[in-house]
Amino acid sequence: MLCFAFALMHLKIAEHEVEWTAVRSQGAGGQNVNKVSSAVQLRFDIRGSSLPEPVKARLLALPDQRISSDGVVVIKAQTQRSQPQNRADAMARLQALVDSAAHVPRKRVATKPTRASQRRRVEEKTRRGAIKAGRQARPGDF
Repeated sequence: MLCFAFALMHLKIAEHEVEWTAVRSQGAGGQNVNKVSSAVQLRFDIRGSSLPEPVKARLLALPDQRISSDGVVVIKAQTQRSQPQNRADAMARLQALVDSAAHVPRKRVATKPTRASQRRRVEEKTRRGAIKAGRQARPGDF
């Protein structure tokens, strides 16, 4: 029941757990891009955060290139022209990543195919085999 409660709650990331670095943006932008550090780099240590342990484990298991091998999420935001907008964008992307890990996947219940579906499968295989056998060249056809 405890894991189910995590799936319903929205985990809020504390601002003090996020480390911000202002960097210069890449790409076109004229002279402004050379003198203004409008891009931001967000660093979030998963292991040192206040997130629940199951969410931490699912986050660390994600095959995401933004998560380093030592458990730090690094997100660079540079799409906006102002630093506060880039900070908001990076924080929203981190929140989306945490929300995806907070969702508890449903356990798959193993089922057996019904006897009728097994029979239909075998009948279809024999029907296809008969069609393919009809395509073979006979000894007197040459």
